[in-house]
Amino acid sequence: MAINTIDVDELAAKTGNIYESVAIISKRARQVASNTKSELDDKLSYFEGFGPDMEDARMQEEQAKISVEYELQPEPTVTAIQEFKDDELYHRNSNE
Repeated sequence: MAINTIDVDELAAKTGNIYESVAIISKRARQVASNTKSELDDKLSYFEGFGPDMEDARMQEEQAKISVEYELQPEPTVTAIQEFKDDELYHRNSNE
């Protein structure tokens, strides 16, 4: 995984506070990670009903294929930062 630098001034400009921007991004990253995990669990739950006598190489290949597919997806933090930069996230200050 390559390390990319982020202009913190650009992130801070959207909210006026870098810490608020980081909090928004981290909450979204947790949401993305949770959604991804539930999708993966749903797809892998199909294979739980089969006993050891039903497991064969094809089923193991399918499980591995699904797992690799999710491993190749971008990290939730990267997704959240990109959404924040593209103004795809709605956020508001609850004090206002």
